[in-house]
Amino acid sequence: MNFSNLFRKKSTKVILQEGGDGEHSGLNKVLTVKDLTFFGIAAIIGGGTFSAIGNACFSGGPAVVILYIMCAIACGFTAMCYAEFASRVPVSGSAYTYAYVSFGEIFAWIIGWALIMEYSIGNIYIAFSWSGYFTNLLDTFGLHLPEWLTINYKSAQDAVIANKGTEGLMAWKNAPIFGGLKIIFDLPAVVINLLITYLVYRGTKESKNFSNVMVYIKLAIIALVIVVGAFYIDIDNWTPFMPNGFSGVMGGVSAVFFAYIGFDAVSTLAEESKNPQRDLPKGMIYSLVICTIVFIVLALVITGMVSYQLLGVSDPLAEIFALKGVKWMLFIVSIAAVVAMTSVLLVFQMGQPRIWMTMSRDGLMPKKFSEIHPKYKTPGFATIVTGLVVGIPIFFTDENFVLDFTSIGTLFAFVLVCGGVLMLSPQSESELAERATKGKFRIPYVNSKYIFPLLVIIGTGLTLKYLPTFFTDIFDFSDGKMATNLPMLVFLLVCLVMMVVSFIKNLSLIPLLGLVSCCYLLTGMAVSNWMWFGCWLVIGLIIYFAYSFKNSKLNTSD
Repeated sequence: MNFSNLFRKKSTKVILQEGGDGEHSGLNKVLTVKDLTFFGIAAIIGGGTFSAIGNACFSGGPAVVILYIMCAIACGFTAMCYAEFASRVPVSGSAYTYAYVSFGEIFAWIIGWALIMEYSIGNIYIAFSWSGYFTNLLDTFGLHLPEWLTINYKSAQDAVIANKGTEGLMAWKNAPIFGGLKIIFDLPAVVINLLITYLVYRGTKESKNFSNVMVYIKLAIIALVIVVGAFYIDIDNWTPFMPNGFSGVMGGVSAVFFAYIGFDAVSTLAEESKNPQRDLPKGMIYSLVICTIVFIVLALVITGMVSYQLLGVSDPLAEIFALKGVKWMLFIVSIAAVVAMTSVLLVFQMGQPRIWMTMSRDGLMPKKFSEIHPKYKTPGFATIVTGLVVGIPIFFTDENFVLDFTSIGTLFAFVLVCGGVLMLSPQSESELAERATKGKFRIPYVNSKYIFPLLVIIGTGLTLKYLPTFFTDIFDFSDGKMATNLPMLVFLLVCLVMMVVSFIKNLSLIPLLGLVSCCYLLTGMAVSNWMWFGCWLVIGLIIYFAYSFKNSKLNTSD
């Protein structure tokens, strides 16, 4: 094996010929900048808004808004990097395609494998959250499903072991038994996955219209939640602002970041966009700005209505109105949650097949994954497989594991996208002029030679002033602290290395800040998250060396 082939790259020209400007891939080009913005909002405002925000507030208190701003800044820098790539390489594949251009094949595979965690596995969490709100909605109409059809098997089993959790205990007690095994599964989660898979299979235009309607509905209802909730704010609930310290704020990073991971799904729709080089960047950035404002205002409202200690629940927006006795809002919130999470399921279920389609074109996955349905003009087989990848684990996993697993994989992908922009070759004056005349996005170049080292020095000074024991704590390896401190040590090393590289190479500041900010967010991940992520990568590498390396089109063309 020639290990240099692990880093073989695809040229932008070849990629465009395969799926972009040259011979068309067969997908329908029907999406405008408004549609892309709405797809971004549809993906971002969902489980992170109606479910994960509760755990984030419980961990960080009102100061969780700081974490939302931090994540928004990191995602903002990253969105600009995605936009730069989308302008240069307007094809499906998202971060996978971008890594293939900048880093080479092995990194492209790792990103493609990690994105399964974002889109497919992330949808498992959304399906569970959707089921909870949908079940509550049915209850308001007097329709009650048995508990063994509204909870996953693992959660019910954990409830029995811990001897707490009414739903889980009832499900375990009343579940029918077949072949010695208790029949316990989340029926609404399974059904919504089947329906979304069918809709995405049928076509992009149908999915677009459905998504746009749902975005209008959920934005209107969220606005109502904020307006009504504002009348019940008690400013005393904002004191103390940071009850669990900054470590408590960072403890909610998985939940908060999960709320943002949808914006990059827009980049998978490049080949179905009418003008991807102009509209994709706008769609990603517009949706990110709109959703950040919504998240910050919503976090302030819910932490102002009740104590942060009461928000560690799976349905926090319903909980705050229940505690305040505003029963009519419970029905409204349930409708909003069902609509919001349905749109997230839709966008993520569209994203994953298109990444597999692109990987299949490159020979890294079987050819079947790149087949386009002759009638519906969608990657039909890949869509069906995505439905199975989401649907089957619903029967044996739980939402908490999926939440952490998804966030770390997405952050890892974001780091490589930002790093990829730093490695892109500079464009000629003629290419830059063409992008300007055609309205194509371009990241403004700001030389980081002196600015980035100065920012690191200022950050170090502020840390020493306000967190005087920070560095001594980081270098404390006693009592098994090595594993928990290692991510931060790696982050500090990355900062030092990038200080030197930025000074020597005159790197562009915006992608550099995106890379560093995403690396910092990774330090908030638990040790168990890193262990599971490592296992996932090992499985992916085994598949790559067993199949993808030798079947790669770059390999067969050598």
